[in-house]
Amino acid sequence: MNTTKKTLTIILSIVLTISLTSSSFAAPSKSLQVHFIDVGQGASQLIISPSGKTMLIDAGNNDQEDDIVAYLTKQKINKIDVLVGTHPDADHIGGLDAVIDNFDIGTIYMPKVQANTETFKDVLLSIQNKSLKVNTAKSGILIDLDKSLTVKMIAPVSTYDESNNMSAVIRISYGSTSFLLTGDAEQESENDIINSKATLKSDVLLVGHHGSNSSTSQKFLNTVNPKYAVIQVGKNSYGHPTDITLKKLSSKKITIYRNDKQGDIIFTSDGKTINVSTEKTSTTTNKPTTDTKKPSTTTKTTTTTNTNVTYKNCSEVKAAGKAPLYKGDPGYSTKLDRDKDGVACE
Repeated sequence: MNTTKKTLTIILSIVLTISLTSSSFAAPSKSLQVHFIDVGQGASQLIISPSGKTMLIDAGNNDQEDDIVAYLTKQKINKIDVLVGTHPDADHIGGLDAVIDNFDIGTIYMPKVQANTETFKDVLLSIQNKSLKVNTAKSGILIDLDKSLTVKMIAPVSTYDESNNMSAVIRISYGSTSFLLTGDAEQESENDIINSKATLKSDVLLVGHHGSNSSTSQKFLNTVNPKYAVIQVGKNSYGHPTDITLKKLSSKKITIYRNDKQGDIIFTSDGKTINVSTEKTSTTTNKPTTDTKKPSTTTKTTTTTNTNVTYKNCSEVKAAGKAPLYKGDPGYSTKLDRDKDGVACE
């Protein structure tokens, strides 16, 4: 009898050890947490489900990879159940290789688009080194993260020349609360999402492309109709977020949160209500700075192109490692500069 008890004790200990080491290790709760991690001029969102499952969407730029690893470790996470690289831009996937190297990884999703950059190659190498499989990110995929959540990928709907429009767009709903996470999806993708009849109404919107004019069309914003908007942005020379985007949000009385003003931003939902906490309190306004300016009636739009180098689209620019292009740079053209701010393919 004593021998039997001892044997059972050993077996239970082994089972418990296996169970603990294979879990995400985020503490289970009845709340959904959506973290918008401050990675400077980049993007990264961590989702911790009510049962403690984890999903990481993007991981900021290369120089933020140590910070991402430290942030996840601080959350007591040792496994990422679902990892999503929305598209190949370095400010989104730069830290993914470090995440893959330092944590157990479950399912990986990335869109079917490539980049001829060392950053992209590093991510693929880390995936290969762990013998992981990449699933294609596209509209219509239901992500199995937690039985209490509905996590649906609603873009990319089609195939696009512009890599930003290949961004994986994900909507998460928990009870009566919802979040829409958009990567760098621009207006072409936004229009296709609307036409696909996917559910877009959400309480929290991650503003596309760091608040650039190329994203967040009025029609898209009206359809989503969020209470809160998050802009993942840091110090930059692109003019992000633009005054036009801020004005659209302010005119709808949407509460705006920004990583450059408030640091890490965490939304917590119990399925009925949403609470927000921030790393630091913002002391500056989110209102646009050019409300009083009137557009010039004599402005003429022209296409200025450097004839020495030409690019068909921004995907070619990024593949050549030349993004962003500033006005006057070889290959710059107003055709590529979608928001006409003097910076193309940002």
